[in-house]
Amino acid sequence: MKKDKKEYTAEIISLLSKEYKKIKFPLNYSYPFELLTAVILSAQCTDERVNIVTQDLFKRYKSIEDYAEADIEELQKYIYSTGFFRNKAKNIIGSANMVLKDFNGEVPQTMEQLLILPGVARKTANVVLGNAFGKSEGIAVDTHVIRIANLLKLTKQEDPVKIEKDLMEVVPKKYWTSFSFLIQTLGRRVCKARHPDCPVCPLNKICPSSKDK
Repeated sequence: MKKDKKEYTAEIISLLSKEYKKIKFPLNYSYPFELLTAVILSAQCTDERVNIVTQDLFKRYKSIEDYAEADIEELQKYIYSTGFFRNKAKNIIGSANMVLKDFNGEVPQTMEQLLILPGVARKTANVVLGNAFGKSEGIAVDTHVIRIANLLKLTKQEDPVKIEKDLMEVVPKKYWTSFSFLIQTLGRRVCKARHPDCPVCPLNKICPSSKDK
């Protein structure tokens, strides 16, 4: 009997959870605003590069106040290698000031409030909510999730917001945060855009796009 999409999704989650159970969240941080900063820096940049950059960045800027008062040119030098450094520096400083002014120095814990911050879209907000606060208001959709969700036939959409909506209908809420992480890990390690390694993929027996069936 053909499985329905929720059963199929549950099998995907089970297989990936077993494969990557020892893998930790890839970005280093010690408090919510550092996570917000790291996620802003991760746009169009690898997690490995972000972690290299934040080693020195987090030593220089230890508090939200430090970021709010940062000299933008100095901050740009710290984050230059992550790309788009001018916009990222502007957004980090802007977010720090808004958190201090409008949220009493605490990173907000709702999607609606996070989306007000400069440089924060749904993906960033979902990562911060899920990993800093253990709250699931949605599923973080990045380039890995867009590509692999389509390969797995979990969606036919290309727009991140529409993909998120499709995924939220089949992924149980308790897995909303971990699902993105599992798919991203699969994308980085095995299901690479140019050279997917289907023979070693933990999903190769159920993935409709697998070349190893």
